[in-house]
Amino acid sequence: MYCGLTTHKRIKHLYKKVLLWSVPVAMLIGSACVHGDTLYLTSLHWPPYAGSKLKNEGAVIAVTKAALTAVGHNVNVDFYPWSRAIRMVSRDDSKYLGYLPEYAYPTDNFLFSEPMGSSALGLVEQKRHPISWSDQSDLNQYNIGVVKGYVNTDQLDLMIAQGIQPVETVTSDMHNIKKVVSGRIDAAVIDVHVLNYLLAQPGMESVANRVQLNKKILTQKKLYIAFKNNEAGKKWRDLFNLGLTKIDVEQILKDNWYD
Repeated sequence: MYCGLTTHKRIKHLYKKVLLWSVPVAMLIGSACVHGDTLYLTSLHWPPYAGSKLKNEGAVIAVTKAALTAVGHNVNVDFYPWSRAIRMVSRDDSKYLGYLPEYAYPTDNFLFSEPMGSSALGLVEQKRHPISWSDQSDLNQYNIGVVKGYVNTDQLDLMIAQGIQPVETVTSDMHNIKKVVSGRIDAAVIDVHVLNYLLAQPGMESVANRVQLNKKILTQKKLYIAFKNNEAGKKWRDLFNLGLTKIDVEQILKDNWYD
């Protein structure tokens, strides 16, 4: 009850109070929509692209954070083995709405962002025994190493699936490099930046002296975030794509390739 006020004055008084309260509440809600939302992603330990102990958690994570920051949002990345990183996003009850870095491939389960950089995919080989090939089908004469769960090239993956390409599968690029050094495989598929990073690590001098990148590149691969194919995934994909237009992707990658 408002004592001493007429009905008309009471209405005006209430209206002013509603306005006074609604302005800060609207500001708080607007602030939460712009700054409070956090995108949760998964990734793997794949230096120099991604890793919890890397500078800025790796080059592509640095790009991701810069892009989302540019549009007023936050991102949190948790690191898992690759197959689990994908599986964690695929769960219906998961807080994760995407994983990275990924190559684009045909799928109904994920939506791909605009590319956030690219790198060459090649073959690491012994310096003393380089392999020679023109078409990827020529690789059928060699025993090639690949990493479990990684996408290679369309042609190579098809030949592996058909049983045409002799192949050995391991769980890490480092394992493949060591198998090349020991001669257990003729070559291994590897990203160029990954190879350079691993060979530059302390204690790898003797290995670096014995292996090299084959002179012929398999393909250039663009890197993406794979977002869950739902409304929330679409929202964050669009926000990330907008953020990419506001930052210098190549400079951020360059600044974060190596510690």
